[in-house]
Amino acid sequence: MHSWPSPKIPSVPGPAVPLRLYDTSDAQVKPVSPGEVATMYVCGITPYDATHLGHAATYVTFDLINRILRDGGHDVHYVQNITDVDDPLFERAERDGVDWRDLGSREIDLFRADMEALRVLAPRDYVGAVESIGEVVDAVGELLARGAAYVVDDEEFPDVYFSVDATPQFGYESGYDAQTMATFFAERGGDPDRPGKRNRLDALLWRAARDGEPSWESPMGPGRPGWHIECSAIALRRLGMGFDIQGGGSDLIFPHHEFSAAHAEALTGERRFARHYVHTGMIGLDGEKMSKSLGNLVLVSKLRAAGVDPGAVRLGLISQHYRADRMWTDDILADGERRLATWRRAAKLATAPDAADTVARLRQHLADDLDTPKALAAVDAWAADAILGIGASTTASRLVADAVDALLGVDIAPVG
Repeated sequence: MHSWPSPKIPSVPGPAVPLRLYDTSDAQVKPVSPGEVATMYVCGITPYDATHLGHAATYVTFDLINRILRDGGHDVHYVQNITDVDDPLFERAERDGVDWRDLGSREIDLFRADMEALRVLAPRDYVGAVESIGEVVDAVGELLARGAAYVVDDEEFPDVYFSVDATPQFGYESGYDAQTMATFFAERGGDPDRPGKRNRLDALLWRAARDGEPSWESPMGPGRPGWHIECSAIALRRLGMGFDIQGGGSDLIFPHHEFSAAHAEALTGERRFARHYVHTGMIGLDGEKMSKSLGNLVLVSKLRAAGVDPGAVRLGLISQHYRADRMWTDDILADGERRLATWRRAAKLATAPDAADTVARLRQHLADDLDTPKALAAVDAWAADAILGIGASTTASRLVADAVDALLGVDIAPVG
């Protein structure tokens, strides 16, 4: 599956700062220590609706990480999946009276357009669940052979499940207790009451074919993948075990990331799927959780259609720390628009304050677990001085514009 065009990243002089990020499993901020190639896997969307600001906040966050790693001289092998075969997609297609494949294709195209507008660097590998069916089939077969999975005793629907006790370290990624796991499993796509399961938390690996659902042939019989094994198989094939960062929203900590890690660890016999597990906070709207069920989603495409500059949206999304659950308001968008206009005004000036210290502080704050509020404040201070006429550097505006472009993904360079 193709992704979207990436913007060019300017080269910024001066020393980069090594990145440190909060790791969910270790509950602490720690260094990210990649080799020459930094490896990152971020879970993609299920394409049954348009990109909302919760999606955008997640992908902008990992875009910042991508940019910081590149600034540090690393090549970045970024992989993202797209769950283009799943129950929510089928349900929405049936509701709307369209083919699920057509719905998925339409929403994937819209997602690509939104990511391009937000200047998110495209993944090297953008992989759909449908195109990875063969990889999933192989993985499920191997888990069965290793005794980490079993087939439920059901002649009509012989589904395959993963045993939560297949790896002794199960639960390390989330750190949740049994009751919290049970709650989230039931709320987030699990099937605790499925007859024939050995443990209520056992996760679906292969769903036997049902009438009206798409299915693919396999040694386990016709069916389709469970949710978590999709990411395990895609990441293992392209990045291998022990890649640098697995990322997504905090709602994926359990069960999705816990099980995708456990599946891979059971397949390989190795201890840790990713070296860092990084999660973004949730975005709400005017005091309420943003969700499809409440009908209060703010869609990136609708903001763009209304003439909102995507750079202002991006600045609004990063105006608070990525790990915080936070609200989106009209004031946040207005602040983003004002900030963007101010920075662009400063970038047009022929002379401005020397920029070396501003760029150094921008790098330092971003490398410190993506402290974007301080990073934005550093550029704000430079822009304010530039507009007041403080400083006489003739190269500062270009340097700051390049740094803001390269590190924050926002284009403030004067046209022409």
